[in-house]
Amino acid sequence: IAPYLSDLVTPYQSNINEEVYNFLATAGAKYGVGFWKPGSGIIHQIVLENYAFPGVLLIGTDSHTPNGGGLGGVCIGVGGADAVDVMAGIPWELKCPKVIGVNLTGELSGWTSPKDVILKVASILTVKGGTGAIVEYHGPGVESISCTGMATICNMGAEIGATTSVFPYNNRMKIYLESTGRSEIAKLADGFQDLLVPDKGCEYDQLIEINLNELKPHINGPFTPDLAHPVSEVGAAAEKHGWPLEIKVGLIGSCTNSSYEDMGRSAAVAQQAIDHGLKCKSQFTVTPGSEQIRATIERDGYSKILRDFGGVVLANACGPCIGQWDRKDVKKGEKNTIVTSYNRNFTGRNDANPATHAFVTSPEIVTALAIAGTLKFDPERDMLTGADGEKFKLKPPHADELPSKGFDPGQDTYQHPPKDSQGITVKVDPKSTRLQLLEPFDKWNKKDMDDMPVLIKVKGKCTTDHISAAGPWLKYRGHLDNISNNLLIGAVTNQLTGKTGSWVGWGKEGISWVVFGDENYGEGSSREHAALEPRHLGGRAIIVKSFARIHETNLKKQGLLPLTFANPADYDKVQPDDRVSILGLKDFGPGKPLKCTLKHKNGSEDSFLLNHSFNEGQIDWFQAGSALNRMKDLQ
Repeated sequence: IAPYLSDLVTPYQSNINEEVYNFLATAGAKYGVGFWKPGSGIIHQIVLENYAFPGVLLIGTDSHTPNGGGLGGVCIGVGGADAVDVMAGIPWELKCPKVIGVNLTGELSGWTSPKDVILKVASILTVKGGTGAIVEYHGPGVESISCTGMATICNMGAEIGATTSVFPYNNRMKIYLESTGRSEIAKLADGFQDLLVPDKGCEYDQLIEINLNELKPHINGPFTPDLAHPVSEVGAAAEKHGWPLEIKVGLIGSCTNSSYEDMGRSAAVAQQAIDHGLKCKSQFTVTPGSEQIRATIERDGYSKILRDFGGVVLANACGPCIGQWDRKDVKKGEKNTIVTSYNRNFTGRNDANPATHAFVTSPEIVTALAIAGTLKFDPERDMLTGADGEKFKLKPPHADELPSKGFDPGQDTYQHPPKDSQGITVKVDPKSTRLQLLEPFDKWNKKDMDDMPVLIKVKGKCTTDHISAAGPWLKYRGHLDNISNNLLIGAVTNQLTGKTGSWVGWGKEGISWVVFGDENYGEGSSREHAALEPRHLGGRAIIVKSFARIHETNLKKQGLLPLTFANPADYDKVQPDDRVSILGLKDFGPGKPLKCTLKHKNGSEDSFLLNHSFNEGQIDWFQAGSALNRMKDLQ
């Protein structure tokens, strides 16, 4: 197996007959993709161009691209710069991943949902246990999961650090493809189903067994998506740890758990409350995952049920999931609990309030908890009191997997580009506060990096949300100067002033600096600004115990040095007021450690080795100042 996918750039046809090849080659033409043979760790590459169907390798500029694993595709989230490379004809690279198998037996039933599968897997693997691996679900239990349910599971695979996740092609995918106007692709996949399932007797680097008959509804959190509790036990855990029991807000939808089936199951729970004269006790918001879902649930009455229940149906956008939530019910700093069906529940993620305890669960459990208004409610066990004073118990929800009337596409809001783009110039008002043309970063000066201050020494979890906060800051994402003002704003101490907050002015004064971090640095969103901002403001190296995959690549693309301690215990030697030197850059090469020297304020020194994962091409990016600079040099 080639160590990097770029070593497989020579196109060849493997297990693909001429009919299939011609079908794919005529379906569109832009980018080379390939087949992943499940269980084999082999990419069968062919010359396709810009066409995705079950079995195709696809890259996308978002950490939720793995949604496509619910259609049997190996769909990998990458940084925006990676996609730019591909569009410019430069090979995309990925170290060949390991394969983690998840064998599913039994079948889902009752209150247990596809979300509970990935919540359970997250509890087993933790937020970094899937790093460097593709998670391959298989086994007889797969047949009890809908296509969109499989997509939910694959979507949240990003939270365990996985390269991507994938399910074998099956009849549930076929039905979904036919329902969404892609019957020809379903027919094609049917003819090659033996290539789109794991090899018999294949071996995995790690195998996880989950019996769906025994799996219980879960709720994970707060503050991390891998802290798992059965719903029946989370109330007791909250009392033990001092987490607020009262649920202020329940939120469902966004890119995760926003399918027609998800909305239907939530509506089924909400309707039971309405039938007994109840509405949601907590605030309740609904974010449809697409214009098609919004239009379809509006047509079929789900939206009305959710509004009658007391909910608010938001626009189909990221919304509160990425912090675009103008929350008014609590003050910043006020301790409170929310439950969501999103993937991420990092500190301050949804509402910029670090005191908000966010929990992740399925849409139907969110809805049930919103009725009761407390974490102590277990819909499998506990009773509710109707408006008439009568006790009743919620029944497990059921909803159609797909709309019987077909999907309503809704409004066509696609902005068509001009047929002829030659001669078009992009003009940006220099006075704009939201748009700014990107200027090339400076090239490496062919010297070692000496006597740099430490911007911050991070302790514990540091996600891309901590590095580059979302919410109101996203309006500046087209203006690097302005959005860079959010860099590490949660820092405890500013080294320059001694006050709270990090000092972004260092870069503007020409000071080069270093960041030190802990494990799995940069987990979460594939937010490219978390790499652009430190580079723009003078960052030269990010030195940590370990990186999340996408963030490490993004740092390389921007000309930064993502480095790891050869001995993780050396992290403890770093003092916030140290001066840092990185030596050995003149001989920088794949597999060659660099040396770090710390000059402490008391005059003593410490030295240790730093590892890296750069290959020759990526070293060219560093020396050129960024991947974009290198691309320009090659023109």
